[in-house]
Amino acid sequence: MAVKNRLHRSELAVPGSNPRMLEKAPEAGADLVFLDLEDAVAPDDKEQARRNIIFALNTYDWSKCAVSIRINGLDTHYAYRDLVEIVESCGDKLDTILIPKVGSASDVLFVATLLSQIEAYKGFKPINIHVLIETAMGMANVEEIARTCPERMEAMVFGVADYAASVRARTTNIGGANPDYGMLTDPDETGTRAYHWGDQWHFGISRMVAACRAYGLRPIDGPFGDFSDPAGFRAAARRAAALGCEGKWAIHPSQIPLCNEIFTPTEKEVTRAYRILEAMEQAAKEGKGAVSLDGRLIDAASIRMAENVVRQMKQIESRR
Repeated sequence: MAVKNRLHRSELAVPGSNPRMLEKAPEAGADLVFLDLEDAVAPDDKEQARRNIIFALNTYDWSKCAVSIRINGLDTHYAYRDLVEIVESCGDKLDTILIPKVGSASDVLFVATLLSQIEAYKGFKPINIHVLIETAMGMANVEEIARTCPERMEAMVFGVADYAASVRARTTNIGGANPDYGMLTDPDETGTRAYHWGDQWHFGISRMVAACRAYGLRPIDGPFGDFSDPAGFRAAARRAAALGCEGKWAIHPSQIPLCNEIFTPTEKEVTRAYRILEAMEQAAKEGKGAVSLDGRLIDAASIRMAENVVRQMKQIESRR
């Protein structure tokens, strides 16, 4: 069955065509590593990348992270060979398959059907699935996709670069801010008008997050392209966390600790969560439905949020 509560603060992208990076990936510190056969691998290198990944999965110790492969798009002739060759050779080492450019439920079902046949043939336990929402069609069908194949589906990732291309958005930085996306305020008493930047990707991420939460999946934010800009990465990651994402892609090892830090509850958040649960436990003993803590109302919704924080922190501590 799908692991719905897998720790997924950081998801490291590793090109299958780079053996040195494949060797380092298990020790990089990411919660999940995906070995890439798609965008990071040139067409002439696809077959060698498969062989590299098979060697890496069968040779290195992946016990410190979850591991996945991103197959090529289902509109290419590479995808079925990615699944057949790698899953038959080392499917028992894989936690998930990452499907790119998912546009409809049928894309997920195709991969799930092929996996079922290979697993039956090889005697492997089921391999789960997470998907990239990175096209206009995928976003239009995001709820349908989210409820497909619940026994395998774990997470959705917002693939900002391909999504921007699909909807013909104008961008200046993959996953970053756009100075053209903003609004002018009305003039003040001196006639001055301020210009405020907006978040170009707010709608896409929010819609994906809602679909994920409705059907028990993890929402994950995609890449931030400028790995020389940690401040920009932090801002993008904090925005994603504020909108409900559980983690974010790292396209460079330097982004992993930033992901893990930002998507880990702070000591202050954890302390408050425990205080909320203690206050509500005491209120329940006294027959009260709601209480105040530090001058703020605490009710059943507060309990659910606090329980989420405590549950995640216990999961992180067990990983350590």
